[in-house]
Amino acid sequence: MPIFEYLCEQCGREFEELVFNQSKPVPCPECGSDKTNKLMSRCQFKSGGSGASDGPHSYAQPAAARSGCAGCSGGSCATCH
Repeated sequence: MPIFEYLCEQCGREFEELVFNQSKPVPCPECGSDKTNKLMSRCQFKSGGSGASDGPHSYAQPAAARSGCAGCSGGSCATCH
């Protein structure tokens, strides 16, 4: 689903909004201002366990076969950045 994070320039509030039409400005739910900026969303990956919470690719291989971060098979998270 298209949920985006925004920051209001007028009051400084960060908020999330479900947006289907990106051509219209997204108003701030706090002050109503249309002066909002879309933020880069943060994500979190957990490692060391088994299951869907390990990351988007954790289901591709058994936990014993994975090395490095849960998102790749590079062996080191330094290769992902």
